[in-house]
Amino acid sequence: MKPTIPRNSALTGLRSALAASPVVALLGPRQCGKSTLARQLAAGRPATFLDLENPSDLARLDQPMQALAGLRGLVVLDEVQRRPDLFPVLRVLADRRPRPARFLVLGSASVELLRQSSESLAGRITFVDLAGFTIEEIGAARVERLWQRGGFPRSYLAANEVRSGAWREDFVRTFVERDLGQFGFNLPAAAVRRFWTMLAHYHGQTWNASELGRSLGVSDQTTRTYLDALTGALFVRQLAPWFENLGKRQTKAPKIYLRDSGLYHTLMGIPDRRTLLSHPKLGASWEGFALEQVISRFPTRDTYFWQTHAGAELDLFLIRQGRRLGFEFKFTDTPATTKSMRVALADLKLDHLWVVHPGTHRYLLDKKIEASKPLA
Repeated sequence: MKPTIPRNSALTGLRSALAASPVVALLGPRQCGKSTLARQLAAGRPATFLDLENPSDLARLDQPMQALAGLRGLVVLDEVQRRPDLFPVLRVLADRRPRPARFLVLGSASVELLRQSSESLAGRITFVDLAGFTIEEIGAARVERLWQRGGFPRSYLAANEVRSGAWREDFVRTFVERDLGQFGFNLPAAAVRRFWTMLAHYHGQTWNASELGRSLGVSDQTTRTYLDALTGALFVRQLAPWFENLGKRQTKAPKIYLRDSGLYHTLMGIPDRRTLLSHPKLGASWEGFALEQVISRFPTRDTYFWQTHAGAELDLFLIRQGRRLGFEFKFTDTPATTKSMRVALADLKLDHLWVVHPGTHRYLLDKKIEASKPLA
């Protein structure tokens, strides 16, 4: 039996969401551990599991109202994006008094992709995000392994680097050849794989549809379709720019990141730590990895970067409980302050700015500027 890693924080958040809402959507990419977490949640209580990729379970839902109305306790619907017609049924069932059941729907699709289908559940549904393993879950001592292999459980827990890399390669191929159609996109597998690989080379850079389109020999609209497909499947993050009325020209295109560092390394042909540490994209890899770790610790989808045409920039900006927080990601053991950091601190009126680095120490660099590890 493979070792398991407790995901206590995610489990606690899921319990709280179900206590507050009759329907909870647990969203995350395929194979990130949603089903495992749902089964842990269901332990010791009446529960029914319906996998919408299982033909027999799909057959049970031919008449969804009749199939679901008599169930009690926790009802789990896995891969719900395959049956968006279930959301109006869930609205009716959620409004019953008393409530004989609560519904946990698992989806490998973003809130944006599900929003239109779930509009009828407004006020009745809570969205909870789940990515792969985080530093908080695996511990700071194993951060390099998490960075190299990524957070997908089967990749992280593989017996060795070779098996981890083979799992990731199979995962990418299976997604583009079989799974992509579930998200409403009828795209050729070879073109999506080529685009995904090319997108990896733009990891941490601002989106340029024309440049990518020319490289692929397709239109700007086609590249946008490909990008939306991978974003909707939760493999790509489009980090939106933050605008302030500063009298300065500011970047308006989003920054693009591959959300899992292991998949990024697979697409970049980086098989192990030794290759990574000598690779020209080392800094970009660390930036994307550390950014995802920081975002996982803040329960908000309102995350941004900031950049001016004069060269000032901030890798990550968010507002948390009224505080304006900034983050820079540097692959160095001895980070230092820069002019760009001071400009961001002043122009964005930051309450605090962290420089997130892979070193072992946490210390002040300047007033309101602190060097920190990702878990600190």
